Amino acid sequence: QVQLVESGGGLVQAGASLRLSCAVSGRAFSAYSIGWFRQAPGKEREFVAAISWSGSSTGYADSVKGRFTISRDNNKNTVYLQMNSLKPEDTAVYYCAARSAYYGGSDFSNYNYWGQGTQVTVSS
Repeated sequence: QVQLVESGGGLVQAGASLRLSCAVSGRAFSAYSIGWFRQAPGKEREFVAAISWSGSSTGYADSVKGRFTISRDNNKNTVYLQMNSLKPEDTAVYYCAARSAYYGGSDFSNYNYWGQGTQVTVSS
């Protein structure tokens, strides 16, 4: 079993930055790829970013490319999502998810384990 806990969300103004963390406990962290997804009120869950179990491969949604950076520290069992130049349309609950494979990709159905989410609100 794998447990994921997100942190770092909050209320910021447009143009600000936030760094989300996803702390993973349970089985070998380095055996899991991690993805970040978000869900805004009244909208479907959407892919944000993903990283392979080694950290050598990453992927981003077009809407965040160039503004968000995903990274992982396998010594700390933590994945980060650095979010810069935030926009009001980035407002959502952000979830991290784990998949027991090299790379999980953008399809949320690929992921086996999910955190509870952290709220990000960007005011204009």
